[in-house]
Amino acid sequence: MPAIQIDLKYAGEDNFMGRPVIGYVSQRTVLTKPAAEALKGVQSDLKPFGLELLVFDTYRPQQAVDDFVAWSKDFSETSTKAKYYPKVGKEALFAEGYIAEKSGHTRGSTIDLTIIGSSAMSKPLDMGTRFDYFGPESWPEYANASSQQRANRLLLRSLMRKHGFKHYDQEWWHFTYENEPYPNTYFDFIVR
Repeated sequence: MPAIQIDLKYAGEDNFMGRPVIGYVSQRTVLTKPAAEALKGVQSDLKPFGLELLVFDTYRPQQAVDDFVAWSKDFSETSTKAKYYPKVGKEALFAEGYIAEKSGHTRGSTIDLTIIGSSAMSKPLDMGTRFDYFGPESWPEYANASSQQRANRLLLRSLMRKHGFKHYDQEWWHFTYENEPYPNTYFDFIVR
């Protein structure tokens, strides 16, 4: 089985903050063993169709979550608004569920990902929005997505569900392994 492709958005500048996030120092991912085994099953199901997974985020240290929170409270910093949250004010990001003071990612069984073609030149399937877009357009059930975008989202969600993951209602890319081994733990170690 080919390796799952990795593009950790928070280790670089291509994210809603427009800069590397505190706590990300490499493109190395961490998942709990049960979540990683389940993800392997999703990748195997995609392979016969010339598709594979592209991972944007896995384990996230608590200090990264704290960095998100600090950024969201700086109302003067809006350099990425047009690209990532054009219709949502920063003051509403908590209330609307896009940012929280605790994240399932810090437990090691939550993952953000999409589907991409297996060839080196392939682009991700069209899901209707970019990763980390804050708005109803990113909700898995968004009614105004095209039929192809809805089909692509359904493919991802169906395969993830088949292998034991549940989705988050406001982000088509966000899944948590249902039987996560550390449901009440928030880790803060750095991945190097």
